[in-house]
Amino acid sequence: MENNKKKQPFDSSGIAGRTFDFDDYNKDDEVSSGLAETHEQMSDHYAGRGDTVENRDSEV
Repeated sequence: MENNKKKQPFDSSGIAGRTFDFDDYNKDDEVSSGLAETHEQMSDHYAGRGDTVENRDSEV
């Protein structure tokens, strides 16, 4: 029998307890630093400046 119910989107905010906020760039705690760094990495990747072999040694 086939299940025709749509899968509900997964709410990942419960895993870390919170999500990125731009104030995380100015905070000193480990979670804020990690969220800010991950946000920066994803922003760079999305903008096409990801860490690839082609641009690893070039300046952005």
